[in-house]
Amino acid sequence: MENNDILARLKAFANGGLAAPIALIALLSMVVLPLPPFMLDMLFSFNIALSLVIMLASIYVLKPLHFAAFPSILLIATLLRLALNVASTRVVLLEGHTGTGAAGNVIEAFGEFVIGGNYTVGFVVFAILVIINFVVVTKGATRIAEVSARFTLDSMPGKQMAIDADLNAGLIDQDQARARREEIMQESDFYGSMDGASKFVRGDAIAGILILIINIVGGFIIGVAQHDLSFAEAAHNYTLLTIGDGLVAQIPSLLLATAAGLLVTRSTKEQDMGDQIVAQLFKEPKTLAITSAILGGMGLIPGMPNLPFLILAIAGGTAAWMIAERQKLANTVAEVTPEQTEAPKEQRDLGWEDLSPVDPIGLEVGYRLIPLVDKNQGGQLMNRIKGIRKKISQELGFLIPPVHIRDNLDLSPTAYQITLFGVTFGEAEVYPERMMAINPGQVFGELDGIKGQDPAFGLDAVWIEPNQREHAQAQGYTVVDVDTVIATHLSKILQNHAHDLLGREEVQQLLDNLAKTAPKLVEGLVPDALPLATVQRVLQNLLEENIPIRDVRTITEALSEQAARNPDPEALTAATRMELSHSIIQHVNGIKADLPIITLDPELEQILLQTLQATGDGGASLEPGLAETMHKNLQEATQRQEMSGESAILVVQAGLRTWISRFIRHSIPSLNVLSYNEIPDNKQIRIVANVGR
Repeated sequence: MENNDILARLKAFANGGLAAPIALIALLSMVVLPLPPFMLDMLFSFNIALSLVIMLASIYVLKPLHFAAFPSILLIATLLRLALNVASTRVVLLEGHTGTGAAGNVIEAFGEFVIGGNYTVGFVVFAILVIINFVVVTKGATRIAEVSARFTLDSMPGKQMAIDADLNAGLIDQDQARARREEIMQESDFYGSMDGASKFVRGDAIAGILILIINIVGGFIIGVAQHDLSFAEAAHNYTLLTIGDGLVAQIPSLLLATAAGLLVTRSTKEQDMGDQIVAQLFKEPKTLAITSAILGGMGLIPGMPNLPFLILAIAGGTAAWMIAERQKLANTVAEVTPEQTEAPKEQRDLGWEDLSPVDPIGLEVGYRLIPLVDKNQGGQLMNRIKGIRKKISQELGFLIPPVHIRDNLDLSPTAYQITLFGVTFGEAEVYPERMMAINPGQVFGELDGIKGQDPAFGLDAVWIEPNQREHAQAQGYTVVDVDTVIATHLSKILQNHAHDLLGREEVQQLLDNLAKTAPKLVEGLVPDALPLATVQRVLQNLLEENIPIRDVRTITEALSEQAARNPDPEALTAATRMELSHSIIQHVNGIKADLPIITLDPELEQILLQTLQATGDGGASLEPGLAETMHKNLQEATQRQEMSGESAILVVQAGLRTWISRFIRHSIPSLNVLSYNEIPDNKQIRIVANVGR
């Protein structure tokens, strides 16, 4: 309880806005005002304690982002150490002629006890510390921070695409996606800050060398010229004081450099560093066994330090045996008592109930993929499929039928099929022990693995080992597991064929739900004005063009109004689209007031209208060259819009909209075809392309 009160008071003090100004004033005071030796002792001790706390926090933190304040803390600690160097330099140069205790007990202890009062030894120890800090730790940490920052920035687009894929597949909701995006931004900011903060440590090491040289030369001159000390006495006093001061500063600097190196080399997985090292270093008992055998052989050689080698060999061999026994125990499979075979039952006659109906949605898997859908074996695919059904049902406005999953021995062990009403609409082969690295269009290297394609979108991909995930993400790949691959493929097929899943039972259920709030509206529509089949056809037409049917009330009102004029499903669909114009525009272009559109040349429109009127059956028989040219021009205009980050919208006359939509539906799926009647009055049209013959 007392610890919690202390933490609460510290947080309140920091939140009150006083911590930063007080710390800054204290740093300036150490630089400007002379400090007594006792205060120097306290501050040097505090500096060492602070460095130890920072290093231990870097060790015990589970994830680098959990210590996101490290770059700021590193800068503050570096400034504190430099301010102490300035303060101690002032005391050493002013009072160094009085003896080695002039700058406090801490500096004297490091000068006398740590190096035995021998400044030659002090020079060597200081030089070794500087070399370790500057050449080894700081340089390595700086390089890792630079590479981590670059790879983190390069992998951001791939990570964003992975989040969008999970969101579209229904695996996460908007809040989870927002949290993941925020984590990616925090990771980018952290490694970018670490790239700069590592320069503080490197500069501090250089400053330590220069301060040492300046103190020795300046102290020697002051001692001889101003205080009439002998050359030997001046060299002894000022050198020991300077080296003690340098050692007191270099040890915290080395601790901070080590903390920076530990933090940037940490894995992004949330795991204690000690557990992670032990689990990976001693995972295989063979390494310990072979090492122990080598040490035992060295211990038997005459003239070698036999006892230390033999003790380590025995300890390592014992540890290897214990690890091996523990792994055997964990891998032991309990024997299952075979059940008694039941006596065969007499076969009954075949009946109608034995004929199973065709499943609206089916997922057939090979036998090696069964663990993915078996909850008893830890499979998560069933939960993901439930999330997909829920998300698509909420987006489209009707209940997607359940997905029936079964194994199929006729398939390859690692293959699966997605069927709608018994017809296969998608199939692929996956590798359950691997992960798929998808090339989103711009990557920075090649990966070792099995080449393949993303079954949902046809993008180039590589099946990699799970331990290559971070490396692949750093090179710009979007890495997903097998569950996500199958779930995304299923989601894509359900969205593309939602109109095939809307049957009369679903339409009747929609009308029954509407009747609870608007009974007269439904009562006058079916079957008085229109048959249920016609309502189903109109709703299917809307779904086929990716228009949700959530607003059943507006759709029903439009059908009731248009039914008396023209009960043809195509005319009813056109009238319904006009009533849903605000929803359609928002679906394809958001809430922007500016609407960029692609238009057809008037001459081309007249040719198409004349061709449609000549056939009279709702279809057009175009000359092949004209059809190919128009298709090519539309495709190029769509690609330009997508590259500029805007929606591709083609606006034509009402009589052409349905035919052109069918003409480009499968070849240019990202091009939305609207009629001029479907554009709301509050939208400002901006023509971005005109397609001619």
